[in-house]
Amino acid sequence: MVTSLQKCTFCGKPVYRDNRRINESKKRRWRIFCSQKCLALSRRTRKEYICARKGCGKHFTRNPGELYRSKIFYCSLRCAALVNNKLRKKIIRICPTCNGKFTGKNKYCSSVCIPKRGSKYTREIVIEIITEFYKKHERIPVKKELYGCYRVARKYFGTWNKAIEAAGYKPNPVMFSNKYIAKDGDKCDSLAEKIIDDYLSRRNIKHIRNFPYPGNDGFKVDFKVEDNWIEFFGLSGQLKSYDQIERRKLKLTKKLGINLIKIYPEDLFPIGKLDKKLVFS
Repeated sequence: MVTSLQKCTFCGKPVYRDNRRINESKKRRWRIFCSQKCLALSRRTRKEYICARKGCGKHFTRNPGELYRSKIFYCSLRCAALVNNKLRKKIIRICPTCNGKFTGKNKYCSSVCIPKRGSKYTREIVIEIITEFYKKHERIPVKKELYGCYRVARKYFGTWNKAIEAAGYKPNPVMFSNKYIAKDGDKCDSLAEKIIDDYLSRRNIKHIRNFPYPGNDGFKVDFKVEDNWIEFFGLSGQLKSYDQIERRKLKLTKKLGINLIKIYPEDLFPIGKLDKKLVFS
């Protein structure tokens, strides 16, 4: 094997190569390298730069796509920030709380100096809101209906029920524990059913309470308005047994072709949506 001395295309280091290999390289226009490292470096598009920040002078490499159009380059974001921050005009502000000087766009120098805002609700206002609600609706509000007031009521009175007692009313600790009498005299199993019953009564809509489902299942629909059935699913998604009964009722009404209007707690609290739900055909 006859070899000849050649120079590395990248670093210029002398290297011996087979003459046949040299001839083939000339024919195919291949370049000659002394090592895989020089081959890899020759394919690199990165260029070497010197950091433009005074006092740094660090050498670094970057791809052309990583550089902006500016002719000034920095080795890191830190060096770029140190230079750019010196060029900015610092606006000195005075904190209205501690009169300390600071820079930036904030109104106060720190979170400690930000004045704490007091609640717009007082004990008297909470009691007044509960009283006005009772006069308007003739029932005690549930916490979902006065959520903003409910949180402050717990702060002042400890619990929502104690706030109701402070307003002079008897609280209802459990939503489904007491029976309620609607304005038309119907006996309702929950506060939600009383709200629906009173809604129908105010609009002079004739309705029947606890109308039995066809068959011997013992199911009863909460309200029946002509051919429309209204069912309040108050514990939907909370009890497995309740969900099973709900599915059986839905399956039965679908089989019989009954127009069933389904009402859930979110349709009543905190904002009533009965005007949209109770649309009879």
